[in-house]
Amino acid sequence: MCTPPKAPVVVEAPKDAVERRVTPPLSPRSRLRVTRGEETRMPTAHGDFDAVCYTETNSGLEHLVLTRGDVSTAQAPLARVHSECATGDIFGSRRCDCGEQLQKSLQLIAAADAGVLIYLRGQEGRGIGLNAKLTAYALQDQGRDTIEANEDQGLPVDARRYDAVAHILSDLRVDAVRLLTNNPAKCEALEALGVRVQERVPVLTAPTPENYKYLRTKQDRMGHRLELD
Repeated sequence: MCTPPKAPVVVEAPKDAVERRVTPPLSPRSRLRVTRGEETRMPTAHGDFDAVCYTETNSGLEHLVLTRGDVSTAQAPLARVHSECATGDIFGSRRCDCGEQLQKSLQLIAAADAGVLIYLRGQEGRGIGLNAKLTAYALQDQGRDTIEANEDQGLPVDARRYDAVAHILSDLRVDAVRLLTNNPAKCEALEALGVRVQERVPVLTAPTPENYKYLRTKQDRMGHRLELD
């Protein structure tokens, strides 16, 4: 059920920032509005990217977007929609493969010399939040799998929304993408918002003893394409 829209919160960018309202929602039910803010060069271990911040005006959430090359003229560039994972992306937690997928995606985009990585904030633990994710980890240590650990808390298995992605890709003038993901449901969610997914490109990582059960659950119960034995 949709919640009533809040009055837009104007997020002021620096005076020299390029800020403009992004194309209206691609989904008629979406009330999200996004503004484009500061842009700069971002040197990484995988080469240089252009970094730009997009802000949701209703929530104030800031999403980081890295692009390589001119994605507006590239034919279906590689695209990674990466949900924030502080434990994996920052601290290298072995409970998941998020950090490895993030780095591999940047590597693939750099090798192609054209692509976009959208780093969605506010999506810890598939959208349930950091504290609930840590609670889920504790439940997994007691034998629950990643699905059961959410359900035991009365939380959805996956609470993420991708409305911002549709706005961002539209603003970047990207009509179609080759999506870097192992999750077919993510392809379906984006297509429902009007994003044309031309191809799903897997981002496979080597399982570890710590994350094998987690990955196996995602493959067997959530339909992820992981090629695990």
